[in-house]
Amino acid sequence: MQNEVIVRLERLESTEEIRQLVSKYALSLDMRDLDAHVNLFAEDIQVTRDQRGRRHLKRWLDDTLRLQFTGTAHHVGNHIIEFIDPDNAIGVLYSKNEHETGDEWIIMHMLYWDSYQRIEGRWYFRRRLPCYWYATDMNKPPIGGNKMRWPDRDSYNGTYHDLFPSWKKFWRKPPAAGLPQVAVPAPIGEFLRTMRGDAPDPRIRVR
Repeated sequence: MQNEVIVRLERLESTEEIRQLVSKYALSLDMRDLDAHVNLFAEDIQVTRDQRGRRHLKRWLDDTLRLQFTGTAHHVGNHIIEFIDPDNAIGVLYSKNEHETGDEWIIMHMLYWDSYQRIEGRWYFRRRLPCYWYATDMNKPPIGGNKMRWPDRDSYNGTYHDLFPSWKKFWRKPPAAGLPQVAVPAPIGEFLRTMRGDAPDPRIRVR
């Protein structure tokens, strides 16, 4: 019984640390504290196909933020966390973001598909996969297709719905007559994995 209590307390502590991790991500990014930001990631974080590590991540962030945005605000919301084992977890996080870019104010809605890892007692991002729904000037509702609408670039579709196969399945198959069948509930701790099924990770277009 005592061991069970300890395990449950450790799980609660880990959950809270991961929730703090995503909030620290938003604050450090918006305040441009790139050292604080990159230290939220595992030391050997994959940045590009050929580059790993926090120094490469800091270089990439510095170049991207100076080139594209004067200021940003990331508002994090719904957050589901599931543990693979005591030191590894996955999560989905909603994020509503604002960006000052040139003479436009771009609003965005997206979600992150995250992998977290505990290394030497601390939780870090192992991977963040950004899946975008829309980005548009705040005065221009993103109605219709190609909802990713950045200034001076061709519009394109994001991958917001590609992470979960239920979206396409819902629109592809209209309901039959009568009451529908209902699947059994997902096992405890496997809600995300049940929703994802065997769907591959979407290919993300870098903005």
